[in-house]
Amino acid sequence: MSETATVKESDTVQIHFEGRLPDGTVFETSEGGDPLSFVAGSDEILPGVSQAVIGMTANDAKDVELDPQNGFGERHEELVKKVDRDQLPKDAKIGDQLKAPIGDRELIVWVRELSDKRAVLDANHPLAGVTVTFTITLVAIVEK
Repeated sequence: MSETATVKESDTVQIHFEGRLPDGTVFETSEGGDPLSFVAGSDEILPGVSQAVIGMTANDAKDVELDPQNGFGERHEELVKKVDRDQLPKDAKIGDQLKAPIGDRELIVWVRELSDKRAVLDANHPLAGVTVTFTITLVAIVEK
């Protein structure tokens, strides 16, 4: 595609990005690595980022603020459970990501609290409920 092509829904794009918390702390970046490839407007990545690239041209950069609905989702307290400490690996520590069997599937949970007898597990994404900002730089619109 030409240099002046603009991203349309269903175009495959490559971006570099930097994600920041409300206090400015960077929680993830693609700098120093390969660009992220995805289909614009799809649900392959965060909805707010997927939609934000539509209308951009190569080398454009912009900041996008994502509320929880367009980012990592709302927090759901029903996804926070207290369990007996002995149900976790002996070396588990706060912040660990574990797989919890739920029926015939596995759920990813994070260890939020630990004591000698109890543990608090959270199946919410760690950034659920948080408004985040992404700086997006469009690297390319990929030829089909």
